[in-house]
Amino acid sequence: MNSNKKGMICMHSYEEKLNMLQSGDMKMLEISKAEFLSFREVLIKREDFKHFSGEAKQGGEVIYTYLPVARS
Repeated sequence: MNSNKKGMICMHSYEEKLNMLQSGDMKMLEISKAEFLSFREVLIKREDFKHFSGEAKQGGEVIYTYLPVARS
């Protein structure tokens, strides 16, 4: 049951961070390889999903930025 609570906290935290990225309060968001699948679950549920751009780095880390115009 603790793992569910931890997962819920992470998902809430991801949503908060995505909102900060969208509003410009953050310029980029770094997601580790270990966090990627949980993070992606939150990201793809957003209506503005196509405004987020992820760039994979060596080692599995992904750097996300928010685009003013949605990607195609």
